[in-house]
Amino acid sequence: MSKALPIVVAAVLGGAALIPIYYATQNPATPKAVTSLSKDASNIEKISYAFGHEVGSQTPPELDMAAFKVGLDAGHAREPLAYTEEELQAAYQAFQQELMDKQNKEAEQVSQSSTQFLTENKAKAGVITTASGLQYSVQQEGTGKQPNAESIVKVHYTGKLVDGKVFDSSVERGEPVEFQLNQVIPGWTEGLQLMKEGGKTTFYIPANLGYGENGVPGTIPPNSTLIFDVELLEVK
Repeated sequence: MSKALPIVVAAVLGGAALIPIYYATQNPATPKAVTSLSKDASNIEKISYAFGHEVGSQTPPELDMAAFKVGLDAGHAREPLAYTEEELQAAYQAFQQELMDKQNKEAEQVSQSSTQFLTENKAKAGVITTASGLQYSVQQEGTGKQPNAESIVKVHYTGKLVDGKVFDSSVERGEPVEFQLNQVIPGWTEGLQLMKEGGKTTFYIPANLGYGENGVPGTIPPNSTLIFDVELLEVK
């Protein structure tokens, strides 16, 4: 096997480990076209499906599935690689650069939209801005205990991006969460200390008080302003 291929595959797949399923036979049958499997599929069909599903689930969205299937068939047939190690390394490096350029462009766009959002939001009635840049508006004043940075709190929350997309919600899960205030993002550490039990507040958290330039891959883009509707249920 080419030395370059494992490097390229591991890099494109993010280094994910695949389930080590292996099957071999001295007299392989002629493969048949399969588009779906029934419940009474043969054992090898089920195993083959599981292996294909495992590989497919770990492929990046940018992958060209038509080319992937050609390579899969060629590898299964033990055919030699169609490209040299040098060609594969060059393609991988160029692909990585394309991804980086795309991510940088998207991060810049998110940063600009976040800045514009915070500027416009700051001028709205009822929105308060702290010295750190955290913005918040009180929906319901609390009357109970007020936490400090060391407190363990129980809250319900819904987290959204500035475009309104919900990325996380304890409300939707139907189960509040508990955590110590000094172990979460700075915007939460600061913001929850402004609340009292029973209170409901909407926080507008700049990226530097949230997940910053890294974001959360697949969930929160880099440089994102976050909007959290928070209900403080209890201060432990």
